[in-house]
Amino acid sequence: MASVDAASWDALAHEGCPFLKHGFLRALELSGSVGDEPGWRPIYVLVEQHGAAGAGSAPRLVGAAPTYVKRHSYGEFIFDWAWARAAVQGGLRYYPKLVIAAPMTPATGPRMLIAPDCARDEIVPRLVAGVRDVAEAERCWSIHWLFTTAREHDELAALEFMRRASYQYHWHNEGYADFEAFLATMTSRRRKQLRKERARAREGVDELEWVRGPDLGPEDLVDIDRYYRSTVRAYGGLDYLQTGFFDHVHKAMPEQMLWARARRGGRTIAGTLYFETDAALFGRYWGCDENVPFLHFEAAYYAAIERCIARKTPRFEAGAQGEHKLLRGFAPARTYSSHWFRHPGLASAVGRFLAEESVAAHEQMRELEEYLPFRSEEPEPE
Repeated sequence: MASVDAASWDALAHEGCPFLKHGFLRALELSGSVGDEPGWRPIYVLVEQHGAAGAGSAPRLVGAAPTYVKRHSYGEFIFDWAWARAAVQGGLRYYPKLVIAAPMTPATGPRMLIAPDCARDEIVPRLVAGVRDVAEAERCWSIHWLFTTAREHDELAALEFMRRASYQYHWHNEGYADFEAFLATMTSRRRKQLRKERARAREGVDELEWVRGPDLGPEDLVDIDRYYRSTVRAYGGLDYLQTGFFDHVHKAMPEQMLWARARRGGRTIAGTLYFETDAALFGRYWGCDENVPFLHFEAAYYAAIERCIARKTPRFEAGAQGEHKLLRGFAPARTYSSHWFRHPGLASAVGRFLAEESVAAHEQMRELEEYLPFRSEEPEPE
């Protein structure tokens, strides 16, 4: 990313998603979170317009796609391990593959960044052709666009990429006046449960405060890094983000960072790191030094919902997976990916699987919606 002008890159349409901003991608590089050693080798596909400002002027960046040559499937959150096993069992190679994504970040957003004043039907085919050229040059056996927008999903299908539909749990702002108005839409039982959980969490700390990125101090960044690693270890995961990432991203884009910091006795004991835009609030990394009952729910869900209501933020994404989010008002929301395979036999097999998976995912989402805590009749008594 050092070879790409930051202002030109960030002037492309990111549609409220911060995870492909120049600063975020550069922080991944500078910290060693992406590169040859971790198996995320970046190759950025750029579309430039020459002569836009007259003869002899510098080319203008009008399109970009962040692509990564990968030799594994870690850190993607659109899981293809079964496909890789099937390929190996069939005597085929599966890696390297080409991934177009925000590394280690399962959040929906545009993967084809396009200048707002340019026609998509002119830029999209050029970006896709560039991605295919990279796949050929690197001898990649497949191409995977992860967590795209619905519009990109359709555009890629028209360009012969196979559709895959999955889902996460997102909270949507229905114009609530305040948190109590949000609770009022729930059944009496769930409403009382959430109030109880919030009260228990608040009893266990002196304060839970929102700290904006520009106000984060060195000690906060140390806490964020430590919490990220301790949580990953506690759940048997891998710490994809290397030491130094949070410092680099803070230097590059502090305005979009937000820290929910829980303190007791004058020291920080827990917190959740968010990234915030006008379009959405993205919950990313939670951690704690002490286990306070329900503090995770308060710092990672309830306080964030309350903030979205106050700021009129339309959507809150709290990360991948987690059926426990249903009972707290997060509804199943479709996520999209698109895929291409070099070997026709593997492509055919995956295509059959995707057709069956799509039906199953639709049915799962329908069933999960039945567990949402919202009442369907007249208000219940307290």
